[in-house]
Amino acid sequence: MQKARRRLDTVDRRITAALMASPRASWRSVAAVLGVSERTVVRRAAPLYQDRTLRATAVRNPALFPHLVPTVLRIRCRPDRIAAIAAALARRAGTVWVDILGGGDEICIVAFLDGPEARNNLLLRDLPATAAVQSWTAYDLLKVFPAGFAWSAGLLSEEESQALWPDMTRPSEVLSPLPEDAQLVDALVEDARMTYGELAHRTGWTPRAVQRRLHALVEAHVVRLATEVDLALLGVHAEALLWITVDPGAWEETGQILSQHPQVRFTAATTGSSSLLVAVAATDLSALYTFLTGTVGALTRVSGIEVTPILAGVKRTGLVRHAAVTF
Repeated sequence: MQKARRRLDTVDRRITAALMASPRASWRSVAAVLGVSERTVVRRAAPLYQDRTLRATAVRNPALFPHLVPTVLRIRCRPDRIAAIAAALARRAGTVWVDILGGGDEICIVAFLDGPEARNNLLLRDLPATAAVQSWTAYDLLKVFPAGFAWSAGLLSEEESQALWPDMTRPSEVLSPLPEDAQLVDALVEDARMTYGELAHRTGWTPRAVQRRLHALVEAHVVRLATEVDLALLGVHAEALLWITVDPGAWEETGQILSQHPQVRFTAATTGSSSLLVAVAATDLSALYTFLTGTVGALTRVSGIEVTPILAGVKRTGLVRHAAVTF
């Protein structure tokens, strides 16, 4: 496997941000939104996909796939074994995110597990059988706020984001996945930028039928398309998970406000002692502090917060990161 690139310039970053906000956007659309030539977009973006600096994928919405059990786990481990355990968790098919937290003895995972049996096997068999795992806490993921789906690391203006994807706050219609969607979704998970012709070959449908169904699934939030990149390449050097306690009547309002902030890449309501799980990506610790004191601090219905820095992202949006985690 080729190594991911180490540096992106300003133009590369803005093109990447546009492709994060709209993973299947055409080169022409990206060029029009950013005010650069289509040739520039092709020359800059195509090599980033070729060397896997950028990877396009898709994630199922567990709220619309009844067999999936969306779970958040905080796992405490022996520090000398944490890299190996994180890597093993990242290899599991159901894990979407795997992050090493705080002082190097805790892992947080978000997993969409394939039914109650898979959840029970993980919690009641696999984790107890792992000697280096010291304890864990499991939460149900109640709701993911969709505004973060078009996150662009703060590198696009609101107008540019709106041009790429006009409204991420609510689905266009209520739509349930059908059994015949499985091949299409699997292909998008493998590579969300497959052409309609390639997707037609994978599904046995016509390109026109693929285009219509793909657009319907995305607009109804049945699947989320995503572009994975090492956030450090975009100038992000301070990531953290926030475990926020909110008054019960303010969960929805607070989640909506936070999910639309340019430094927030993920917001979800969970069970457990905290109400909201928020993933923050800031340029540095000073910017993180400003977000905590200025944005979160201004929310009057927030009654508590725990901040856990992310030391390493091992798996994101279902894709294992290029570099192995070592200490």
